[in-house]
Amino acid sequence: MLPPLASLFQPLQIRSLTIKNRFVMVAMSRYNSPNGIPDEDLVAFHAHRAAGGVGLQITGATAIDRPGANNHPRLANFRPDSYAAWREVVTATHAAGGPLCLQMWHAGALFNVAPEWQPDPIESPSGLTAPGEPRGVAMTEEMIADTIAAFATAARQAQRVGFDTVEIHAAHGFLIDEFFWAGTNLRTDRWGGATLVERSRFASEIVRAVRAAIGPDMALLMRVSQWKEQDYSVKLAGSPDELALWLQPFADAGVDLFDCSQRRFWEAEFEGSDLNFAGWVKKVTGVPTITAGSVGLNNEVMTFFTESVPAQPAPLDELLRRYDRGDFDLVGMGRALLGDAEWVAKVRDGRFDDLQVVYPKDVFKVETLIRAAGA
Repeated sequence: MLPPLASLFQPLQIRSLTIKNRFVMVAMSRYNSPNGIPDEDLVAFHAHRAAGGVGLQITGATAIDRPGANNHPRLANFRPDSYAAWREVVTATHAAGGPLCLQMWHAGALFNVAPEWQPDPIESPSGLTAPGEPRGVAMTEEMIADTIAAFATAARQAQRVGFDTVEIHAAHGFLIDEFFWAGTNLRTDRWGGATLVERSRFASEIVRAVRAAIGPDMALLMRVSQWKEQDYSVKLAGSPDELALWLQPFADAGVDLFDCSQRRFWEAEFEGSDLNFAGWVKKVTGVPTITAGSVGLNNEVMTFFTESVPAQPAPLDELLRRYDRGDFDLVGMGRALLGDAEWVAKVRDGRFDDLQVVYPKDVFKVETLIRAAGA
């Protein structure tokens, strides 16, 4: 008889991307890239988690080459001056046995981390960081065209650097999500509109441009969410039908895998079914999904960070039940892998009592992370 978690250790092939098991480290930005360039700690960080058995790692939010794409001086850029450093990260991750995905990101008007550090211009659909809260400028047609081109350039350069796949960050209230959200997209031109489908044109153009840039072989991921950092209660799609209308065009344009973020993976997305966000996205699009949201821990992510509430390991029974039912294809891990680089290997071997936990105050401490990795 196979052990209970054996199904989570089967490989998955998506275009040229081979994932050796179903565990993904989703993007967890660590603010350790001085002047936007990854440092030696980030090299070691990804290498340790590859060695610890993670099937696929997605980099933290990495700014495309636009003046206002980054919102913190220690978050990474993906620009010519950082390519060499990123190549070191990729090389070390591959040598440790795992693939690496570049998450391509533009912060838009969401500058909640370092408000004293702001590039010029801060650009967004309508010059709003949240409904009724002005910040920066509304993007011109030229800005929009240049941003779409910058996503495509980042994807093409990621291939050349050696990344195995790329992800478009379209979640959590950052630039692309600001176009989705009626509260921050008040435009009356072709980039706005009364419906979510109309407001999704910007994202669709980015997906098409990126797919054209990377060609037919490389897998393309897209991170989506209903909730925003500005408002946890927002739902862009209020029903499965609205969800399908929103996301199916991205699948048609070339997205191979949706990275579905919710605060608690076990919560139902719509009334009348216990399917979570990832489950519904897979159901309405037919595209594979990653479920993410407090996997392996007993409290949700924003409580952990904003209220400094320590987490403890949580049973995987509910996760396994939903996975074996076919609700989603991959399991996204964040804080659990921050605290324990060998989490996947320990779970594979049944060493649950050996799992280590990261505490809020320790998340960005280099020495804690390296120690947790066993180095």
